[in-house]
Amino acid sequence: MRPYLQMREAMMLEVSALNAYYGKSHILQGVEFNVQEGEIVSLLGRNGVGRSTTVKSIIGEVSPVGSIKFKGEEIVGRASFEIASRGLGYVPENRDIFPTLTVRQNLMLGMKNGQRNPRWTMSEVFEMFPNLAERADVAGGVLSGGEQQMLSMCRTLMGDPDMIMIDEPTEGLAPKIVDQVSRLLEEIASRGVAILLVEQKLNVALRISHRLYVMGHGQIVYEGTSASLQLADEIRSEWLEV
Repeated sequence: MRPYLQMREAMMLEVSALNAYYGKSHILQGVEFNVQEGEIVSLLGRNGVGRSTTVKSIIGEVSPVGSIKFKGEEIVGRASFEIASRGLGYVPENRDIFPTLTVRQNLMLGMKNGQRNPRWTMSEVFEMFPNLAERADVAGGVLSGGEQQMLSMCRTLMGDPDMIMIDEPTEGLAPKIVDQVSRLLEEIASRGVAILLVEQKLNVALRISHRLYVMGHGQIVYEGTSASLQLADEIRSEWLEV
């Protein structure tokens, strides 16, 4: 992994005192964390602790209580499309590609009107993922699970986001595809795009993350670097390991 740059100034995302509810269930309980420009931050924890609810609250799919600032602007209460238009990309766990459209058409739908000098072009995406290039005119619904995941991530990149949130990108993928996804995440960050990664595979998160937060019972229970988390045996045992 490229060296972590200690001198960072631009704060992309600031989450403070975030609470969220499903009916009477109090899912998020005062969640607080931040992500800086070009930084890969992983949100770890067992299933059901509130990781996906956190990213859905940030993108506006869940109505939270608290503060979420993106590039210094409060976005709580804004619609998802408004948040996305400000430069926040989101790749959901279920991928949400358009199965009847071709790979090329899916990528074109990710583009914003009037984009100038985007970080990512279709030719770059195809160069990075030859499998997508070979199937550019094939319907998305017939792609493998790994190819659909890559397509979903690349479609979001075509909108040239300043930050991207990705929910479980390596779930169910073969080790070779997991390595490709990991390299893509590092390449995204190297271009100044911040990443908030919800990841179940601890080894992946430890390898590529600059910082990690661990969630338990709807709260942040740990914050640290990959090196510090590897030494935190009690935290891993209590909150991460099965």
